[in-house]
Amino acid sequence: MNWDIIFGVSLESLINATMIAYALAAIGLNVHFGYTGLLNFGQSAFLGVAAYGLAMTVSTFGLPFWTGILVGLFAAVLLALLLGIPTLRLRADYLAIVTIAAAEIVRLLFRSVSLSEWTGGSDGLQRFSDDFFAMNPYSGSLEIGIVSFDERELWVMTVGWILIAISLLIVFLAMRSPWGRVIKAIREDEDAVRSLGKNVVSYKMQSLILGGVLGSLGGFIFSLSRAAVQPDTYGTEFTFYMYTIVILGGAARVFGPVVGSMIFWFLLAFVNAVLPSAISAGYIPSWLMDANQAGAVGYILVGLGLVLLLIFRPQGIFGDKKEVMLDGR
Repeated sequence: MNWDIIFGVSLESLINATMIAYALAAIGLNVHFGYTGLLNFGQSAFLGVAAYGLAMTVSTFGLPFWTGILVGLFAAVLLALLLGIPTLRLRADYLAIVTIAAAEIVRLLFRSVSLSEWTGGSDGLQRFSDDFFAMNPYSGSLEIGIVSFDERELWVMTVGWILIAISLLIVFLAMRSPWGRVIKAIREDEDAVRSLGKNVVSYKMQSLILGGVLGSLGGFIFSLSRAAVQPDTYGTEFTFYMYTIVILGGAARVFGPVVGSMIFWFLLAFVNAVLPSAISAGYIPSWLMDANQAGAVGYILVGLGLVLLLIFRPQGIFGDKKEVMLDGR
């Protein structure tokens, strides 16, 4: 077993573009679920509309890159309004039903044959990231021991980590402001907040928009790192990974989504690198598992570890059980 390759791949997953995209998406979901108590099961839709807003603006309509960024952000705000207006006056489970359905509707719209002229259908879109990489200040790859990144990865990671820092600062300041105290009070008892004269629906809508916009930044990073968008990328499993990351790091904690994303992708990369190597080296007999089954078994093992975490530490690594109250949801 080549441990240098195994640890190299695993360590790269701690800071690479995929981890960053999921961290940004989870930061937005943490605003919804961790701080406000909104059961949003359609966070992947926010990433999808942002990524496709950028890709369609540049690739389909030939407009500038920065116009595409603005269109993607506007699409995320519009989606939050469309989801929030009919549901935020109702019970939390209605929001969960609407958002998980909305995420599927968005995905199916993007892969629709009738809209393929603009969206590319199931094949998606490409050729929208040239202007972004034209701004790349890096001229060569970076190697640190067993970890290496090329110049395109370095540029995406640099922008991604800057966006993470900005997003964390926004959440930190927002949740320590009077607005943030109202948001957290709504999570605990919205009837009590309403009795104090606060417009609960308005605050929920603001939280839905803020979390959606922060999450949409992950859609930009995810699409730019691959220089392509494809509708099936933004399925419901994307949102479930985000919830796993939020709970793993600790809901209602500023750094929880980032730490959770790093741990999640490190464990997944490590297990998925170890199992095929162990099979090839003969440590795992072929009658028990073959190389084609290693990927699925990796997800099973990581999932089992997360289940045990929820049993013995349901508030996550840095979470506060009294504040998050996962059992009460």
